[in-house]
Amino acid sequence: MSSSRLGLRLAACLLNISEARRKNIVENIAKAALLEKNGQKHPEVSVLNIFSDRDYNRSVITIAASVDDLGNSVLAACLEAFQSINMELQEGVHPCLGAVDLIPIYPLSGVSVEECGAVARSLAESLLLRAPSCSLFLFGEADLPEKRTLVQRRKQLGWFTRRDFSALEPDLGAAPARRCGLTGIGASPYVMNCNVTIDSQDLAVGKEIAAAIRGSSVNGLKGVQAMAFPHEGKIEIACNVESFEDQEATETLEESQYMAFSVLGDHFSYVSPHYIEAQVKKLASDRGIGTIGRALIGFTPQECKNCAEYAIKESIGEFWRIRGGVFM
Repeated sequence: MSSSRLGLRLAACLLNISEARRKNIVENIAKAALLEKNGQKHPEVSVLNIFSDRDYNRSVITIAASVDDLGNSVLAACLEAFQSINMELQEGVHPCLGAVDLIPIYPLSGVSVEECGAVARSLAESLLLRAPSCSLFLFGEADLPEKRTLVQRRKQLGWFTRRDFSALEPDLGAAPARRCGLTGIGASPYVMNCNVTIDSQDLAVGKEIAAAIRGSSVNGLKGVQAMAFPHEGKIEIACNVESFEDQEATETLEESQYMAFSVLGDHFSYVSPHYIEAQVKKLASDRGIGTIGRALIGFTPQECKNCAEYAIKESIGEFWRIRGGVFM
């Protein structure tokens, strides 16, 4: 049954927090998203997935809800995270600037990207009221009128290399506090996370491969942002896979280079996880290296929509438990 027939207008937040080594803390943050102000479970909110990586010390919590309820659910999760995570003590190989590092809002069904931007801006205002020590930067549809992308904002802020954020100037809030750090909040078409591990410990080779598949490179993959990190004794090519508008997009197979989906009549495409893995495998093979495996952090856009529809239809708040949350 589609979400339109259910009468739901759905959006999702892939909440990125700078904690993965204390499972109880991560799960408490996820559970906070499910409760209404009276302490009762909200029927139209579900935590679809929790992905935690110990080396990165970073978790991605997928929260799906009616667009009218998503802001309050994410707010509750963020407040719990700010109480539980101290950036002065945080360690991990993945770049981060905040205890709550990233709050991206994505449309799933019956909702425009612009409306998700409005949800993100409203959430930013609520965060400043409820957590006065937090500091925020805006991106995408929340960053008006410029609508700068997340990559543009991260480059401006030195997110890829910086850990000392005391001199940063946020868009909203006071100068970043050492405990909370700096949080990004915004909205865009769905961004998927897909990581491929190469059988090597050579970070320089990993960086070469990441640069080759990056969308900004000649012959790179459109919409793909890639970095290389040491991970569990090997090198992982970590990819953010952006969806881009494509009015000629049609439904495609996993083996294709591009996958297609539609939201509210707008058509989008993105590079398939299968194709990303194949390209990394080829580039690694050219250097005499094999690949070990691929990890999809959560869902493709279609999977996220389908899981959200099912979970909310069946009132399954802790959907991640029956799906099998991934802790690495």
